[in-house]
Amino acid sequence: MPSTPDFLRERVRAAYSAAACEPASRHPFPVGAEFAASVGYPSAVLAALPEAAAAFAGVSNVALQAPLRPGMMVVDLGCGAGLDARIAAERVSPGGVVAGVDFSMEMLRRARPGGGACFLQAAAESLPFRDAFADMVLINGLLNLNPYRERILREVARVLKPGGALFGAELILREQLPEELRSGEENWFS
Repeated sequence: MPSTPDFLRERVRAAYSAAACEPASRHPFPVGAEFAASVGYPSAVLAALPEAAAAFAGVSNVALQAPLRPGMMVVDLGCGAGLDARIAAERVSPGGVVAGVDFSMEMLRRARPGGGACFLQAAAESLPFRDAFADMVLINGLLNLNPYRERILREVARVLKPGGALFGAELILREQLPEELRSGEENWFS
C-alpha cells in the first residue's frame, strides 16, 4: 500500500467524510456527542448543536478553553462539522467572526453557518485568507493527521495578526508503537 503524503491525506479525508455521512457507524477514531462530552463539552452545548456533536472527531474542547474575547477574528482550522466554530462564535460576539475551514465537504454539510460562524472548504496548508487576517487560530486534532504540518504552520503564521495566537490540542505518542500497530489499516499514527 502506498504511503505518500497525498495518499495518507486522502485516506484521512475519506475517513472523516464517512464519519460525517454515517456518524453512528464504526470509525478508527472517536465520534459522537458521548466522546465530545468525555473531553469536556457541556451537554447543553452538545444538545444545541446536534449535527456537529454527532460528527465530532476532535481531541479536546479547544473552543471552551481558548482565551477568546468579543470582537476577535478566529479561524477554526479543521473545523469538521463546526462544533468548535459555533462555540467560538458565541464567545467572540459581539463583533467577532469565526471562519471554520475543513477539507471534507461532507463534514461542512453538517455545519450550520450563522451567529458569527461561516464555513468554507480549503486545505489547511493553503488557506484562502489574506496575511494578518486572524487574532487566533484554533486547531483540534488536525496536525497529527496531516502530513503537511510544516506547511500548515507556515500558513497559520501568515494569517495570524502580529501578536496573534495559535491555540490547539493534539494527540501525542509517548513511546514508539509496536510494528503490528503502526502498519495496521486502522492506525492513525502511520
